[in-house]
Amino acid sequence: MLSTSPCHRRIDVDISKQLMTIWKDNTKELEYLISTAKNGPGEVCGSGCTPRGKHRICLRIGANCPENTVFISRRPTGEIYSPELAVANPGRDWILTRILWLSGLEPGRNFGGNLDTRRRYVYIHGTPDSITLGVPASHGCIRMHNRELMELFDLVMVGTEVNIF
Repeated sequence: MLSTSPCHRRIDVDISKQLMTIWKDNTKELEYLISTAKNGPGEVCGSGCTPRGKHRICLRIGANCPENTVFISRRPTGEIYSPELAVANPGRDWILTRILWLSGLEPGRNFGGNLDTRRRYVYIHGTPDSITLGVPASHGCIRMHNRELMELFDLVMVGTEVNIF
């Protein structure tokens, strides 16, 4: 009898390599260049660091939004990112296209108190394609180019494991 259960995917984020690996049933499926926190790894609220450890995707946001949709507080603003919009909003931290909201799974490390990844609003999200990936530059989130994020978004579901190390 054939199994009807869905394949199991896992996401590994290697901060030192600025690389995301997608595993499907324990086989490497995809790799993406990413950007994690400019301030490096860390778990404390307000640190601007990327939290380490075991996480899961707790919410998928933006499923039917066009590429380059601009989000503020996890809601589309009605804007579509463009170089002109960027010039009009210097210094804005662009959260684009899709959001995969992360929740920590390790009490005392990334879950609870001032170490809580979800309460820190840490996401995997899109960034302008003009932004160089492969170097730490975010405010704590994991940035990806939009087309790659859209591909990833379609592959993962709420509950997908995300390991950041």
